Amino acid sequence: MATKPATSSSENKATRTPTASKAPRTLAGNAQHANDVARKSTLTLYESALKLMQAGKYDKAHDAFTKMLESAPQDLADRIRMYISACVAQIHKGTTDFQTHEERYDYAISLLNQGNYEDARQHLKAILLQEKSADYAFYGLALLASLTGDHDTCIEHLTEAIRLNGQNRLQARLDSDFDGVAEDPRFTELLYPEV
Repeated sequence: MATKPATSSSENKATRTPTASKAPRTLAGNAQHANDVARKSTLTLYESALKLMQAGKYDKAHDAFTKMLESAPQDLADRIRMYISACVAQIHKGTTDFQTHEERYDYAISLLNQGNYEDARQHLKAILLQEKSADYAFYGLALLASLTGDHDTCIEHLTEAIRLNGQNRLQARLDSDFDGVAEDPRFTELLYPEV
């Protein structure tokens, strides 16, 4: 009677078909799937916070990273802490003390020229909170409204700037930043009332 040759246990393992490893199941369902969804959500928030930081919105990025840190996986937590520190450094670096409203206005105009419209608006409005008759702040807000295509607000702020200081009418006539609103009849009437 012929006998089958003996096989080692390692040969038996090699001939077996591999089985897919499954994630542990819990009463709530597949544990691995829940972790994947949470990680994907965290990565989406992480990318959004990075975009805020790249856009120079360090306050908002700081808030986003801080909220994310509470539930972030360990491999992301160290990077998130690093970005939080970078945001804090940028926030403190960007803090500027202005000696006069004119200094703040100059800074706001530089922000406007760089395309940082919201930051410029905040500084111009801060001037008006402290000095309601700051014609130059109204003029700056009119410029900003013109550059962003808000003709109604532009006319409103420019009207106030001219009411407070008639020299603003002459300045606006020469200012190319008002080219976007130049075709509006209200603008022409405001700048050339004598015609």
